[in-house]
Amino acid sequence: MSAPPSVLIGVDLGTTALKAAAFAEDSGVLLAADSRRLGTRVEADGTREQDLAGLSQALSEVFVGLRQALGDERWQRVRGLGLAAQGGSGALFRASTGEALTPLILWNDSRAVACLPEVESRRPAGYWRELSQRHGPGMGLARMVWLQRHHSGGFGVGVLYGGAGEAAYHLMTGAWRQDACNALQMGCYHVLDNRLDPEPLALVGVGPDQVAPLRAGHATAPLSSAGAALLGLPAGLPVAGPYMDHEAGFLSAAGGFERPLQCSLGTAWVGNFVVSTPRVGWSPVQLVIAAPAADGTSLVIQPLLTGNVSWDWGLSAFLPGDHGQALANAARLFAERLLPPPGMVCIPWFTQGHPWAAGVQGAGLFAGVGPQAMPDDFVRALALGLCCEFYRVFREVKDRGIVDGVVLGGGASKGPFFRTLLAALLAPLPVVLCADEDAGGARGALVAFSPTVSRSGSTALPAPDEALRAEMERRSAVYEATFGAVYGRHPFGAPYRLT
Repeated sequence: MSAPPSVLIGVDLGTTALKAAAFAEDSGVLLAADSRRLGTRVEADGTREQDLAGLSQALSEVFVGLRQALGDERWQRVRGLGLAAQGGSGALFRASTGEALTPLILWNDSRAVACLPEVESRRPAGYWRELSQRHGPGMGLARMVWLQRHHSGGFGVGVLYGGAGEAAYHLMTGAWRQDACNALQMGCYHVLDNRLDPEPLALVGVGPDQVAPLRAGHATAPLSSAGAALLGLPAGLPVAGPYMDHEAGFLSAAGGFERPLQCSLGTAWVGNFVVSTPRVGWSPVQLVIAAPAADGTSLVIQPLLTGNVSWDWGLSAFLPGDHGQALANAARLFAERLLPPPGMVCIPWFTQGHPWAAGVQGAGLFAGVGPQAMPDDFVRALALGLCCEFYRVFREVKDRGIVDGVVLGGGASKGPFFRTLLAALLAPLPVVLCADEDAGGARGALVAFSPTVSRSGSTALPAPDEALRAEMERRSAVYEATFGAVYGRHPFGAPYRLT
């Protein structure tokens, strides 16, 4: 009997869960997966924090789970590890040991928002746009100012500011390293030069040695003795990463089309695509980094200002029962009728600040509501609004031929109604559903070892019928007219436009 194939393990460290998956190196077949929830402290003042000791425990537990699922023979054939992680979070560490000096402040923690205008005012608007190819400084710079004012030790000698990916990579290898998109959200990545820039760090009193160096291509570092003890694997195994989770997700979808629009319909809805240069287009909230192919192209990571947080709110507000029951009820109502009454529009900006009431959260709205509207119609309008908002942001990407196909993944892609609505809006582009989507980030983080393993399979969605396509064009036009009337001048409302 021949020996089982070598095994590659990818880790996907998200905002709320840590996932790991093991794959056969020769075929890319998913062999085992495990995950752990990450506890988050949430408070009314905008606090969103995690205990970094919990990260170490979660890593250890998921690897125990993988070993039990694989068996000892396969476990002994693990050949390499890859890491992907959410970007934009930050904590202070003792650089020499990796000891966390503060909790991990998550990317959606809002306490440092008040410091952002202060940082922004230290350079003209043109400086920030040229540095980052987006509007204003990275939130990480504001968070550094906030930490200096609220953490007693501050940025003393030997203190390093890093995020979730850096923390996990240091636990595994003892080396400090960060991905470009994390550095961009931190505020110190020079997009056009693909390098860390010390000038914005100096504006907030932080030295270039107080952040992790940039990852070089798909380089690896050896699993340290401490990392080996934590994961139950031999020291010296190569570890790739850290990759930003959307970068890894794009890598996992890259096999579907030559120029894919990879869509992650998760906590925030995000679309990722490649352009020839960062100056091809513009959006005030885009994230642009050197593309993983290292061919001089750039990867645009374009978030929407909405996502499954808005969808989950709608389920809890309009449908009875727990989350599972609400999803079942949603499936029922969409099977009865896909769309809300004509003219009923939802702009799903429920997580954004109110544009006319300072300090108030909530910019979502329903319009065109008549006496015929029932609670089920508010759910239909919300789903339609999410899809129309997606199309509004990416319409020019589709119409100008930047992409040649669409790959859907993330939690909302499991909803047949979302798939149907998006396929109708994006037609005639072919739309596919990413296979084993929950393991997509873990797959993509293994590109340094095997392009075969890193690429997910996919299933093509049926082409929408002409009647639905025509109706969705009408609905989208009403949505965009409503959006333009209400939020047409909002500083972050502009879609991705070619320049």
